[in-house]
Amino acid sequence: MPSPSLLSAHAPRLGLGLAALGRPGYINLGHDRDLPNKSMDAMRDHAWAVMDAAWNAGVRYFDAARSYGLAEEFLGSWLRERGHGADAGVAVGSKWGYTYVAGWRADADTHEVKSHDLETLDRQWPETLATLGRAPEAYLIHSATLETGVLENTDVLAQLAELAASGVRVGLSTSGPRQQGTIRRALDVRVDGVSPFSVVQATWNVLESSAGTALADAHAAGWTIVVKEGVANGRLTAHGLSGTGDVPPALAAIAREQDVTPDAVALAAALGQPWADIVLSGATTQPQLAENLAALRVRVDASELQLLKTAPDVYWRERSGLPWN
Repeated sequence: MPSPSLLSAHAPRLGLGLAALGRPGYINLGHDRDLPNKSMDAMRDHAWAVMDAAWNAGVRYFDAARSYGLAEEFLGSWLRERGHGADAGVAVGSKWGYTYVAGWRADADTHEVKSHDLETLDRQWPETLATLGRAPEAYLIHSATLETGVLENTDVLAQLAELAASGVRVGLSTSGPRQQGTIRRALDVRVDGVSPFSVVQATWNVLESSAGTALADAHAAGWTIVVKEGVANGRLTAHGLSGTGDVPPALAAIAREQDVTPDAVALAAALGQPWADIVLSGATTQPQLAENLAALRVRVDASELQLLKTAPDVYWRERSGLPWN
């Protein structure tokens, strides 16, 4: 069964994620240098400029979350100011389950708090409606895992089923070394015999590809697949794996051959997966976005990057060690 798309047939499959644009601190390599002025007004103007550039390049999918600082507010106000409604072909995804608690500080001890209970869902859904000024096309459990029990919480699932029945595309995002198990468990969820889910957003990149087979199964079941962290929070860019420019030789070689930056190759590898419907750019600046968009013209044989694959536990341990900056 083909996966129903959130995009028109003419829109590029690259979307824009706002995780790095909506808050002053994030774990992307170089984030601090990318945003020298972290006042709310300056960051709003900056986010709008990046979204304008994305829109002008044809991007029509924008991804936010309640925990991305003011990302929903920036996105909602931009959509209203620019007149970009659903009739313009724009699609919005957002997520519930984390609460932003950093108080607009990049050096906060805690940036977000996770809670997958009904109280959080009941609070955050109206907040999302108010800040976006509309219902998102896709509404996801933020970083669902087997450990939180959200996929067994009958009250939460019933509420999500009601949203799905109203026309919202309900789903989940996944993180961590057990993404594959979480996706397979979600595929089995039923409320009154019907699955409430039709979208999954998962981490997939050439370093961490363990969710691939489960994503293929979800796609075959008719779900829309959104890929996040295609450049591994900056580790598959010119910053290199450790932030010192140590770009993997295989990635660098393809980039040189096709006259693009390493991030374009990494994103092209994700776009090349037959189950991938939308791949998110996490660009923080307009030049980064332009480099990411080059992925749309790059052709990559993923087997050439197979040696970059790491064990999921190793990948997620290294990711958890990235500093908020």
